[in-house]
Amino acid sequence: MAALGHWVAGARPRTLPAAVAPVLAGTGAAAAEQSANPLRALLALVVALALQVGVNYANDYSDGIRGTDAERVGPVRLVASGLAAPRTVLAAAWAAFAVAAVAGFVLVAVTGEWWLLSVGIAAIAAAWFYTGGRRPYGYRALGELSVFVFFGVVAVVGTTYVQVERLTLVSLGAGVAVGCLACAILLANNLRDAPTDGRAGKTTLAVRLGSARARVLYLVLLAVPYGLAVALAVARHPPGALVLLSLPLAVRAAGPVARGGSGADLLPVLRDTALTALAYAALLAVGLAVSAA
Repeated sequence: MAALGHWVAGARPRTLPAAVAPVLAGTGAAAAEQSANPLRALLALVVALALQVGVNYANDYSDGIRGTDAERVGPVRLVASGLAAPRTVLAAAWAAFAVAAVAGFVLVAVTGEWWLLSVGIAAIAAAWFYTGGRRPYGYRALGELSVFVFFGVVAVVGTTYVQVERLTLVSLGAGVAVGCLACAILLANNLRDAPTDGRAGKTTLAVRLGSARARVLYLVLLAVPYGLAVALAVARHPPGALVLLSLPLAVRAAGPVARGGSGADLLPVLRDTALTALAYAALLAVGLAVSAA
């Protein structure tokens, strides 16, 4: 039987910065418009975190019943290891999605923007069908694209929108930057698991590209947000250059990938990439808020 520590590990805490980062960046973009709203930002954070935990448990369930996780280098999986019954993990996934749905409904009710319910439904569907259903798109090298959309552009722009109640170019730029970092987190995970995923028939982007090209893409995904930050600083918001303080974290994350590490050598990359995304978003939020002061 899975202990509490196993359930916490199954929620994959190292991926949670991918949920926090877009809310920080989106709130920073709202602050740049002098319209930051702490309550709405908090509700957006609950939605993002619940979706991230939900997709992690759903991935554990779906990969587990398919046998994809029979060989694994990374964190413990509840179903594949036999620590929890598949139906229990499935229930945990849908409980997390329910939390996201309730928080999202409250947020929509507060803003009065009822059309946003369709965005929430799409986000939950994307979370489930990543590895769930008959034709999971995560098995067809589309996982990174979905992460870019939902944990990047949609999450950042949406967080700003529910506070400002209009679209802003700054939030769009921040969404692209955070989306690239979210993609890098997933790609780091999939690059580590590429050998076992390939043998199990799970065609992630890392499997499709091959090791060398996947590593190049990972490094590009890390670099693009810093280029965007410099452009943002030059164009309108000089304090946006604060994100350069997170560059050492990005360099540390990139090291094992650039050196050709594999398997257990890549275990720290997921953590360091997630920390890079979190630090980048936090510094960007501070910079944007300062620019409006």
